[in-house]
Amino acid sequence: MSFWWPSSFSIPRGTDNRGRAGRENGGVSERHVLVLPDRDAAEEVAQELPDRFGVGEEPQLVRDALAGEDDAEDAQWLVVVEDPEGRLDPAALDALAAEYEGWLEAP
Repeated sequence: MSFWWPSSFSIPRGTDNRGRAGRENGGVSERHVLVLPDRDAAEEVAQELPDRFGVGEEPQLVRDALAGEDDAEDAQWLVVVEDPEGRLDPAALDALAAEYEGWLEAP
């Protein structure tokens, strides 16, 4: 599992405004962002993704500090999932996040 702590909220760029990342071969890849209340929940969701959805690429965990908050307890965690074939069901991802008091960010 990889961790990424930006100084401010940042999702890996290279996307258009629909949350899709372009590939070199001209195809389109989906990027899904699950928002979780804490690091433990984000780690558990990231560990469940391969079993429940067959995700091959390791999800990125991103700490999202809320504006004006310095305390790590006031941070949300994001699980960024690449979906190169566009086969993941957003409703199922949202349901998984909801099990941990989170949600799937709308593209």
